[in-house]
Amino acid sequence: MMAPMLLLCRRLTLPLLGLMLLSAGPAAAQSLSLDLGDQGASGTGRIIQFVMLLTVLSLAPSILIMMTCFVRITIVLSFLRSALGTMQVPPNQVLVSLAMFLTFFIMAPTLQASYERGLRPLINEEIDEITAFKRAVEPFHAFMTRHVRERDVQLFMDMSKTAPVAKPEDVPIHVLIPAFMLSELKRSFEIGFLVFVPFLVIDMVVSSVLMAMGMMMLPPAMISLPFKLIFFVLIDGWYLIVGSLVQSFGEI
Repeated sequence: MMAPMLLLCRRLTLPLLGLMLLSAGPAAAQSLSLDLGDQGASGTGRIIQFVMLLTVLSLAPSILIMMTCFVRITIVLSFLRSALGTMQVPPNQVLVSLAMFLTFFIMAPTLQASYERGLRPLINEEIDEITAFKRAVEPFHAFMTRHVRERDVQLFMDMSKTAPVAKPEDVPIHVLIPAFMLSELKRSFEIGFLVFVPFLVIDMVVSSVLMAMGMMMLPPAMISLPFKLIFFVLIDGWYLIVGSLVQSFGEI
């Protein structure tokens, strides 16, 4: 298990390095070097290079999360736990782990395409680093383009004063990422609302029954919790939630 995870992490890091360097421009990418030889560079310049590299590596996981389906899955699972009213059950570690592995499952074709187009030719010395970065980011760009709303893209295009593009593939990555995040937040809240409704109905029914019986001092949440749990188990809730989340991203 550990070896595939390490390989996956290596595959995930390259597209993010390319994203950071491409957003800074090819000139900045070419200037980032780890060469410690005497080529006229000062010690301060080398320190700055290392700081830039460490910054990219430290931000890569966070940026990668924003470029995948992790946001939608995490928010929906959090809504589900709140709707059930189980407080810290399942714990955060379980929800985040489930969200991560679902993300790897959904993003597997994108990750594989990024590896085949960018990393493999780079390892075989068939292309240079800049070309590898561009090719590695392209599958992520295509994934976000399929799931982003045009309205959100237009919002950030207007705010950044970016010229209109002829086709979606030409949308700049610095515009596409925040637009994609905004679209994912909207969709996750829509799904969260649908998840909340049946449990809210159970809460309302239990509260009405308790009031009719004159048991107003008894917390309705304490009585409704077992009913919500058995309802969730009987409908095979985890199967439905996970299946719906995966299908919401189309064919894998």
